[in-house]
Amino acid sequence: MVLCVTEEPLHQSVCLPAAEPFPSGIQGSKLAAECQSAGYSGTLIPYKCDLSNEEEILSMFSAIKTLHKGVDVCINNAGLAHNEPLLSGKTEGWRNMIDVNVLALSICTREAYKSMKERNVDDGHIININSMGGHRVVASADEHFYCATKYAVTALTEGIRQELREANTHIRATCISPGIVETEFAFRHHNSDPEKAAAVYESMKCLKAEDIASAVTFVLGAPPHVQIGDVQMRPLDQVL
Repeated sequence: MVLCVTEEPLHQSVCLPAAEPFPSGIQGSKLAAECQSAGYSGTLIPYKCDLSNEEEILSMFSAIKTLHKGVDVCINNAGLAHNEPLLSGKTEGWRNMIDVNVLALSICTREAYKSMKERNVDDGHIININSMGGHRVVASADEHFYCATKYAVTALTEGIRQELREANTHIRATCISPGIVETEFAFRHHNSDPEKAAAVYESMKCLKAEDIASAVTFVLGAPPHVQIGDVQMRPLDQVL
């Protein structure tokens, strides 16, 4: 999913498009209602968007501009993995990983920056939820192409940072690179072997989604003169 924080007011309205269905089958409207009933400040606005389809991404940003003026903070969180090794994998799986993990992130970043520039937003932020897989190659054939896409995210984030400096803007770009986080990721990655997926999370005390959210809050709260390039975090018991 991609989080687009808009200026009504800044850091209060959040648009939440998803590359895949919401966790545990929760629909966007239900999730929004749960956030409201929990007393969270701001408003969650779900937006259905296939992030592997550029036309739908552009339509989403157009709707955000019309309804909410634009984007001040873009958090690129969409990511997926398929069990498609380099020597025997299917092109379709590779292409889907590139479309979502690399191209969708790049398109959303471009459109978010365009939105900020149009409205003279000079203190925006682009945050890419990367992976420790973007910093080392896991010794598992099922993970190799996924790691390649995450290495791309590492390079893209640094490239974005450099281009923002060349543009003489104070908009910042940051990677957050977690290790194993207890979500539905492993169950989708190993969709034909739920026992293998469950074993991933049972092997250690994993990071939680709240840990990643805390890292995002930390990055957003850094003083304006501080550029945090990458936050690498993993469970204490994770070796690689």
